[in-house]
Amino acid sequence: MTEAQAELSPVEAFVEIARQELEQVRRERQEIGMLVEQSQGEVEKLAQRNASIAATLRQIQSNFDTVPREDIRATYEAAADTQQRLFTMRGQLEKLQSDQTNLQRYIEFITSTMNLLEGRTQDEMADADSGRGSVIEQIIEAQEEERRKISRQIHDGPAQSLSNFILQAEIAMRLFDIDQDKAREELNNLKAAANSTFSQVRDYIFDLRPMMLDDLGLVPTVRRYAEAYKDKTGLELNVVVTGTERRLEAHREVLMFRTVQALLQNVRDHAQATQVKVLLDLDEAQVKASVEDNGRGFDAEAVLDKEGAPHGLQTIKDRLGQVGGQFQIESQPGEGTRVSFWVPSVEA
Repeated sequence: MTEAQAELSPVEAFVEIARQELEQVRRERQEIGMLVEQSQGEVEKLAQRNASIAATLRQIQSNFDTVPREDIRATYEAAADTQQRLFTMRGQLEKLQSDQTNLQRYIEFITSTMNLLEGRTQDEMADADSGRGSVIEQIIEAQEEERRKISRQIHDGPAQSLSNFILQAEIAMRLFDIDQDKAREELNNLKAAANSTFSQVRDYIFDLRPMMLDDLGLVPTVRRYAEAYKDKTGLELNVVVTGTERRLEAHREVLMFRTVQALLQNVRDHAQATQVKVLLDLDEAQVKASVEDNGRGFDAEAVLDKEGAPHGLQTIKDRLGQVGGQFQIESQPGEGTRVSFWVPSVEA
């Protein structure tokens, strides 16, 4: 006990010690959180490498007679090594996640004890704590989840395709001395795969940061995204724009576009809809938008009342709230869904 703590009452001294312990445990939880994130990244990389090697093995099996035995043996050895490392990393990740859960429980216990000794209610302590960090943590986590998603897409798509390109090129080179017709066929397949991968890369770049959002603004970018969305999903999608079409502050355009994008992705992944409508209304005082579908719907009240609303809805709501915006869901099972949101046109 320090000299300052000795001057306090026993209860106050204990609370001070508990506060220091709480800060220490929070730091440990943060460190473990970083290790969990690193381990998750490593597991994802190994899983993607495993999938890439599996694709290479399938290529080898279809061209078994033309692939050197050394290449076959090296590929099988790489597959065995990757699977073993993947198994080990998954075990390590599970251990870290368990430690993270235990530390969180300890934090909750210390917090509850401090509340009791200081005479504060759980709601008061929760409000004080969440006001400092919960919104920021949610936003950071959403950003990291988006990065993880793009990383998985690139590794599962273009990265794996490039690995296959190398193998197909080697096979074509060997076939030129054996069967030139077969070699031409292999090169044609390689060209088709390259065109497909190039299209994927363009889509990833647009999803990551559409350059036309900076150059042309919100409305043209939403229309362009809607066209690509229709081509990919086959859904009937209409975009209706009212009000005076104009440029907004850059961060507001990004926020509006990302919200429309996230809601359309939810429709694609969860709604089982056949028709979608996007409405943009550029009023003088505020910019409104809505995404409406004829899908299966859900109980909106039950979803938003849950801790950590699914499909990123809570994160969307928090982001809009940071700029004074609002968010509303109208949905019932079997009756489709309409999500509306709006933000002030200018900084208050």
